[in-house]
Amino acid sequence: MNTQLPGPLVSSAWLAEHLKASDVKIMDASWYLPGEKRNPAAEFEKTHIEGAVFFDIDGVRDPDNPLPHMLPSPKCFAEHMSRLGISNADVVIAYDSAGIFSAPRAWWTLRVFGHDRVAILDGGLPAWRTANLPTISGPALPVASTFEANFRPELVRDLAQMLSNMETELEQVVDARGHGRFVGSEPEVRPGLRSGHIPGSSNLPYTELIDTTNQSLLPANKIEAALVSRGIDIKQPIVTTCGSGISASLLALALYICGHNAVAVYDGSWTEWGGRIDTPLESE
Repeated sequence: MNTQLPGPLVSSAWLAEHLKASDVKIMDASWYLPGEKRNPAAEFEKTHIEGAVFFDIDGVRDPDNPLPHMLPSPKCFAEHMSRLGISNADVVIAYDSAGIFSAPRAWWTLRVFGHDRVAILDGGLPAWRTANLPTISGPALPVASTFEANFRPELVRDLAQMLSNMETELEQVVDARGHGRFVGSEPEVRPGLRSGHIPGSSNLPYTELIDTTNQSLLPANKIEAALVSRGIDIKQPIVTTCGSGISASLLALALYICGHNAVAVYDGSWTEWGGRIDTPLESE
């Protein structure tokens, strides 16, 4: 089959219609902040969409990097996808149990490794259940496939690049953390991190891009209005950041919906920047 995606977001109705398509693969990419003390893998086995596999954000990572869920090597990522039964010919639909929070991390990661046939279930598992669509329990039983990864460095930024950008100011830096964490008036969710933000960065909390009535992403015009209100020019280069690269990916998705399809994510985000003593910061 050659299933065509309607865009970077799909509705529950669309997924229900294409659920049995041989080239449509579903992944639950639920993830929670450390303080929530929840087990997304266990919750997946309790309730998930039929045919879904579990994309372990904390497991699909560089094992040699102490920072949380940093991108793995292309070889390592390809092995993970192959074990999950995903091939380069597949359409991948990612969702999470919050509505839309961590699934964009899977969306961005797949794109980093060359896979564009990926979309997010808008509203996630809550929207699916609200539509009275069925779920199942039990472990996933994927049939191994073959996935080849092609790394796109233009979609990722590292510490050296972020430090260089402070001098060149070629890219706008947009921080998806809450305002209190951005200005340093609220503590970080991970112990040992300094408070504040990367000098010169703008703040657009990801929560302001979510429709709280149904936990779906706001339409493009409202996302654009939020960006403009922060002085962000979507026609110019943008790098997104957050606590550890999760909500930064959601912001990258929001920008993609607005036509900015080359947004980069600072993978180490504040866990790396705020965890060092040699990186400059601002606070208010």
